[in-house]
Formats: sequence, structure tokens, C-alpha cells
Amino acid sequence: MASPLPNYWLPERKEITMERTIIRPARYDDVEAMFGLLQELFTLEKDFSPDPVKQRSGLKQLLTSPTAIIFAAEYDGEIVGMCTVQKVISTAEGGMSGLLEDFVVTPRCRDCGIGQSLIVFAEKWAINQGLVRLQLLAEGDNIAALRFYDRAGWQKTGLICRRKILRANSQI
Repeated sequence: MASPLPNYWLPERKEITMERTIIRPARYDDVEAMFGLLQELFTLEKDFSPDPVKQRSGLKQLLTSPTAIIFAAEYDGEIVGMCTVQKVISTAEGGMSGLLEDFVVTPRCRDCGIGQSLIVFAEKWAINQGLVRLQLLAEGDNIAALRFYDRAGWQKTGLICRRKILRANSQI
């Protein structure tokens, strides 16, 4: 089972190469490693908190969903990055689009090409699936991530994300 390496086991950033990294669809035995990555991600995002039960459940649901995929970045046998894509119908596009989420690369492996490879794989998968657009949400003050998306050709929109937490017994 692949698991995230403690930072002291990974080589220095300049030694991490794409030749020793593969991007592949995630497997059920990657769940624990991906859970570790989500913990890192959710400590950066103000709107979410790490929750082991919820994150493991979400990962397992994504792995079995016919309308979603998880890509895992594996460096020397260890999961060091991931992203998910979920299909949705877009009335604006008149067809299927995708929501890219859970995009994270462990800090020690950033700026080594892994994030770029993950996003390229997600884009190629989306094209092969007939999706006409991908979209994502990003933390507004995560300047490094926003610059990364700019460099990868993602356009800023005028849309603002809103959410409402629904509870089974809540009054609507």
C-alpha cells in the first residue's frame, strides 16, 4: 500500500525528478496516502477541516464513481500528489464539464513538475471523456496556487463560489 513519506525520507527538492514519478489513476490501496495529502490540503483551506471519516469516505466514493477519477502522483513508490475530476452537466456549455478538486502536492515535491503533470493528465482525461470545460476553486489568498493556475493556462472568472451545508433534519 502506497503511503505518504515523512518529509525527511524524500530527497531534496532539486533531486526529485519526473523520471522517477508516474501519474496514474488512484487505487483503493492509495486511500491512506491520499488521506494524508488531504490533511495537508485542508490545513491550507480556510473553509474545510481535516476529518478522517469524511475524507476516507469521500475518497472511496470517488474511486467507485463512474463519473469521477482520482489521479495519483507516485514518486519512487510513494504517493506525493493527487487531484480529482468529477463530471457535471453544464447548461452554459451544452455538455459535460468537469470539476477539478483535491489538487495537492506534498510541499517537498512542489516546483518539480509533479503538479503540472497532474493537471495535464486531468486535462487529457477530460478531453478523452468528451468534457468541454474544466473548472476549479482556489483559495483566494493562495498566491502560489493562483500563479500556478495562471501558468497552466487556467482563466480567472468573475464567478464567486457560495456554499450551504445541508443537514438531513434541517429546516429549509
